[in-house]
Amino acid sequence: MNMNNKGESFSGHSVAMITPFKDGAVDYESLEKQVLYQIEAGTTAVVPAGTTGESPTLSYEEHKNVIRSVVKTANGKIKVIAGTGSNSTDEAVYLTKFAEKVGADAALLVAPYYNKPTQEGFYQHYKTVAQKVGIQICIYNIPSRCGKNIEPETIIRLAEIPNITLVKESTGSMDQTSYIIESTGLTVLSGDDSLTLPILSLGGRGVISVVGNIVPKEIIKLCNAFDNGDIETAREIHYKIFKLCRNMLTLSTNPIPIKAAMKLLGRDTGELRLPLTSLTQDEEIKLHNILKLLLNDDE
Repeated sequence: MNMNNKGESFSGHSVAMITPFKDGAVDYESLEKQVLYQIEAGTTAVVPAGTTGESPTLSYEEHKNVIRSVVKTANGKIKVIAGTGSNSTDEAVYLTKFAEKVGADAALLVAPYYNKPTQEGFYQHYKTVAQKVGIQICIYNIPSRCGKNIEPETIIRLAEIPNITLVKESTGSMDQTSYIIESTGLTVLSGDDSLTLPILSLGGRGVISVVGNIVPKEIIKLCNAFDNGDIETAREIHYKIFKLCRNMLTLSTNPIPIKAAMKLLGRDTGELRLPLTSLTQDEEIKLHNILKLLLNDDE
């Protein structure tokens, strides 16, 4: 197994940040508070303007301003992996160049969605972006959202490009994860909270987490426990997180449940942009009970 991970500095817990809205506009004050919250928790990196950040409904200016604001607030105290992916290669280049210009440490590029490229198309897309910038690139492979898998052989080819260093692995396939870790020097991060421990056990190095918006310290403890060989503690936290993911994140499409949870915890307005809609009243009651149990467990 190739253990020479190129993106090792991004190991541990990164959080896929929500984008807070207030009266229909981005709430930059709340966004700043979220970054400071993650710094205080000890999180490795924040990931603004990704899918959890409702990037499909952000305007170009909002998208850029969110990245700029997060980089400014981070101020070198926490890494920033800016969401800059698109199904247009030119647009992805534009956003990634901007992220580099304002000081992001890396860029997260989701697989081009809807237009369903060939494997050669995926390769040329990521290669083109990577060659236009100097910052590190994270391949985000999530076939359930994008309609097509970036096959391991394609990722192995992309690993030869110096600044492609990371993979956010959201295929749900442990076989694919194993193949990539065994065959490349890429740092593989789980894209599913419930699969963080399994992926760590295969040689992955952390997670880009959704539930980390509300329980970052738990995810950090899990990663640290595993790294320290305390598998029993890592497994205990895994099942706690697994229960949270199963009961909360499956209520509706991400980021609907996590935004509702943050609202109940007094950390966000819970506003969403269409076509996303809020939880039903019954779902909110279920979420309230889930969070109540979670908070009682933490006491």
